[in-house]
Amino acid sequence: MEDVLDLYAAPPDPARPVLCLDERPIVLHAHVRPPLPPAPGRPARQDYEYERCGTGCLALAFDPHAGWRHTWVGERRTAIDFAGWLKDLVDVHYAAAARLRLVVDNLNTHGPGALYEAFPAAEAHRLAQKIEWHYTPKHGSWLNLVELELSVLAGQCLNRRLPDLATVAAEVAAWDARRNAAGATVTWQFTTSTARSKLHRLYPHHDPQ
Repeated sequence: MEDVLDLYAAPPDPARPVLCLDERPIVLHAHVRPPLPPAPGRPARQDYEYERCGTGCLALAFDPHAGWRHTWVGERRTAIDFAGWLKDLVDVHYAAAARLRLVVDNLNTHGPGALYEAFPAAEAHRLAQKIEWHYTPKHGSWLNLVELELSVLAGQCLNRRLPDLATVAAEVAAWDARRNAAGATVTWQFTTSTARSKLHRLYPHHDPQ
């Protein structure tokens, strides 16, 4: 826990940006009957019945210091997919960075091994050298700042019927662009000192003085 909290408290370093990354499943739904648009004195309406159109995966990377995020949408979240997201960050979005300080949870695909599963050894090694891993504690994935962004995304973009992955990708790309243009970020208040004073089970010998 303290590793992640100390990372958040450290001053921004453009050469070593902090990136928080996580995934969530998405369920696709389509209207069975066309919704009715709003009219004077009448709100928009939709039938309660819907058609389930499969599932997919959405991954989000969030840079809290820059107020930047990027989303990928696909059919699954395998180690191969995870490695592809990392390569996109290293080679496209942060090509000038010396190293990425990456915050992830303990999912079995979240590790350097994913790079070696996806790419030849030399390429996997090159990418691995550009990433510094920081893991949230077991049962402590709430410490990953990207969880807050995923919650905002769910409330602002995904809380409606989206019938296919192409539609989801287009909608979340527009959401990304709006949030990035606004420089929206998270004001994180939970520090190592706060953890030591409040989490008595983890710090039974904490001296508040």
